[in-house]
Amino acid sequence: MVTITLTPLFHKNNQFIAIYFKFDLAIKDYIKTIEGVKWSKTHKTFYIENSAISKHKLFQALRLKNWYIDYSALSSVKAKTPKVEAKFPAIKLPSLQELEQNNLEKFKKWMQQKRLSSNTVNTYFEVTSFFLRYAQLKQQPITARLVEQFNYDFIVKPNKSISYQNQCINGIKKYLDYINTPLSNFNIERPKKPKKLPEVLSSDDVKNILENIINLKHKTLLSLIYSAGLRIGEALQIRIADIDSKRMVIHIKAAKGKKDRYTLLSVNFLELLRAYYKTYKPKDYLFEGQDGALYSTSSAQIILKKAAKKANINKPITLHTLRHSFATHLLENGTDIRYIQTLLGHSSPKTTMIYTHVSETSIRNIKNPFDNL
Repeated sequence: MVTITLTPLFHKNNQFIAIYFKFDLAIKDYIKTIEGVKWSKTHKTFYIENSAISKHKLFQALRLKNWYIDYSALSSVKAKTPKVEAKFPAIKLPSLQELEQNNLEKFKKWMQQKRLSSNTVNTYFEVTSFFLRYAQLKQQPITARLVEQFNYDFIVKPNKSISYQNQCINGIKKYLDYINTPLSNFNIERPKKPKKLPEVLSSDDVKNILENIINLKHKTLLSLIYSAGLRIGEALQIRIADIDSKRMVIHIKAAKGKKDRYTLLSVNFLELLRAYYKTYKPKDYLFEGQDGALYSTSSAQIILKKAAKKANINKPITLHTLRHSFATHLLENGTDIRYIQTLLGHSSPKTTMIYTHVSETSIRNIKNPFDNL
């Protein structure tokens, strides 16, 4: 029987339902005909609005085919809506004039030629568009004073996040660089973000989570993230050829900052990986989604949440928590911080040093002065 799996999907700042199925051209063609169904190039899946009306239409259409519908992820897991900034400011901004719009498009191409990531390009393009429309509203040339006014009216006054404020400042600075305006004339300071310590799991917690995952593919993915200290994006980009079992390393290519690095290949994980490979037989990417595309990040997060719940772990964790735990456990086992920096792909040792603040071993070795009383 054909199985259609429905899972929560956050896309374009809205909540949707992702529609997964084992690739079949006839199924694909039928799904496309269902009212409200669209295709996401980003997530490589069909999706539909998460509303009562849309769900009713979807279920009706699927049941006409007598297909099995697995909607357990919708009922058992409430997808957490990320905190995002409003797409449009409180101030009503005018549309850009044609000349400015053309210049903005050239700015986007310039950033692409600089090989900035697509996310960075889109973010800088959007915030710069807001800034140029604000300048058009004020009918002022670009000056330090105008940037300050924009910062207050568009970011501070509506109480937008520090992260978003930094994105805006970075985007404006990049645009000033593009139009060849000396950045020294603009004293734009980025606000400091609060320094929060990462959430870390104990070794027993990690073991319990993995033991509560029955699906071999899901267990292999989460085991890889922890055993190699990977970001989820890095894990999903790994190809079969990147696994070097002779040298017991994994080649991470074009990671954050477009840097390559090697990280550890665990002996125990290699056994699990071989069992996974024999079962699923991936062709290129180690973890493939529908139609041979990349596996979904949101699906991986749902897997972790379910497993953590079964393991009775109540602390707020994400896939990145596994990476934090990997680094902390290495430190607690006596690994030099410089090696940990290399394995994680950090440019600066300052970034890696945060794990010294959460290491149990480091804290336990400190003699408490109260014990001397």
